[in-house]
Amino acid sequence: MGTPTKIQLINRKDSQQYYVNFPMQVAQALDFTKGEIVEWTIHDRSTIVLTRRDVPPSPIEEKKTPR
Repeated sequence: MGTPTKIQLINRKDSQQYYVNFPMQVAQALDFTKGEIVEWTIHDRSTIVLTRRDVPPSPIEEKKTPR
């Protein structure tokens, strides 16, 4: 399921800056924190990949099943 998001453009005197805001549900599901550093990678003209540098541990414990 996707989450539609608008790109915002801020026009300043000497520059322009684009903003992408994450909906609260997406940020909470990914456990983002204020000031966290992420990296954008352009895959092609229709795909942008967002990568986290430091991923927090999962809050859900993995169940180990014997083989």
